[in-house]
Amino acid sequence: MGKKGDLSDFERGMIVGARRAGLSISETADLLGFSRTTISRVYREWSEKEKTSSERQFCGRKCLVDARGQRRMARLVGADRRATVTQITTRYNQGGQKSISERTVRGTLRQMGYSSRRPHRVPLLSAKNRKLRLQFAQAHGNWTIEDWKNVAWSDESQFLLRHSDGRVRIWRLQHESMDPSCLVSTVQAGGGGVMVWGIFSWHSLGPLVPIEHRCNATAYLSIVADHVHPFMTTMYPTSDGYFQQDNAPCHKAGIISDWFLEHDNEFTVLKWPPQSPDLNPIEHLWDVVEREIRIMDVQPTNLRQLCDAIMSIWTKLPEECFQHLVESMPPRIEAVLKAKGGPTRY
Repeated sequence: MGKKGDLSDFERGMIVGARRAGLSISETADLLGFSRTTISRVYREWSEKEKTSSERQFCGRKCLVDARGQRRMARLVGADRRATVTQITTRYNQGGQKSISERTVRGTLRQMGYSSRRPHRVPLLSAKNRKLRLQFAQAHGNWTIEDWKNVAWSDESQFLLRHSDGRVRIWRLQHESMDPSCLVSTVQAGGGGVMVWGIFSWHSLGPLVPIEHRCNATAYLSIVADHVHPFMTTMYPTSDGYFQQDNAPCHKAGIISDWFLEHDNEFTVLKWPPQSPDLNPIEHLWDVVEREIRIMDVQPTNLRQLCDAIMSIWTKLPEECFQHLVESMPPRIEAVLKAKGGPTRY
């Protein structure tokens, strides 16, 4: 049986070559596996028109959205990244000579390279925040992984029993993931559940401390004295360690600054830029813990069970997991430099 579908230029050339070599139609069909009708038609087209390429690409219904229409559709998407296909179709058809369907719009957007994605959530950055982030990246741009191994990373995080992310979707091209119009700004905030404080370095996971109430300066001073101090002196006995903390109000309180000043001969507090969770690798550890909780066969039903689950998962985090995160610091710094202090995908 003859081959279904159109022939490639190479297959057409083989047919013409076989016929010109003296093979009959039947012999050519047996040799190449095409029908006698196909052999005859291809050779006749070559003999009469010297044609060896297919014209099938010119067949079929003409595309309803030409290059000009695609440019117009791209402008509509750029003006409102959160527009639904229905909204894009309505706006496209307004004032147009030809109306198109939602199916056509959806197919055209895919053809143009757009896909519906959830926007990255990034901190809301002011001009001052961007400047400080850029200065930090410039100051640490030449740090190697060996340098970052001397940093102990810390942070608080809150885990909720039940939550709804309520995430929206946007239209974007593959390379536009960090375009300002494709981002959703967030601010640091809390609200219920279980709050914990944790610390780790390349060398080891540190303690995970539940925080029963809100973390004020008094509570944080207890954490610093009871957990940060022994961890830093154990991990960095030669006093070459850096302790990282963000700029939460309780971290900047006077009693905290005074305590660090009294122990500045044992380790150094890393000067941290504001609104920079993308630079702190511990954020990814919180994500790992969150994912592990959500895939548990038996979900926690109260705060006590949730706290136990968090503590258990933390102690089982593999070494390669947190070491890999520390090793990601050079590209994180490079990303901030490239973004000129703006948000990054980390």
